[in-house]
Amino acid sequence: MAPNKILDFSHLSPAERLQLVEDIWDSLEDDQVPVPDWHREILDQRLKAYRENPEAGASWEEVRERLLKRGG
Repeated sequence: MAPNKILDFSHLSPAERLQLVEDIWDSLEDDQVPVPDWHREILDQRLKAYRENPEAGASWEEVRERLLKRGG
């Protein structure tokens, strides 16, 4: 049995449904989106690693160039 639905979006194309999801997401304020503690922990670990060795990473330009070469 299908779950209860508030509205039926099956008549929308995939692109239209994706746009709807994006519009709903954009309507949320930052403080309305909960961030799990484990996300914060990972970010803290990565920030600490960066501060300890800022040269270990790649610049945006380097990353972008690698992605473009891959076709991504």
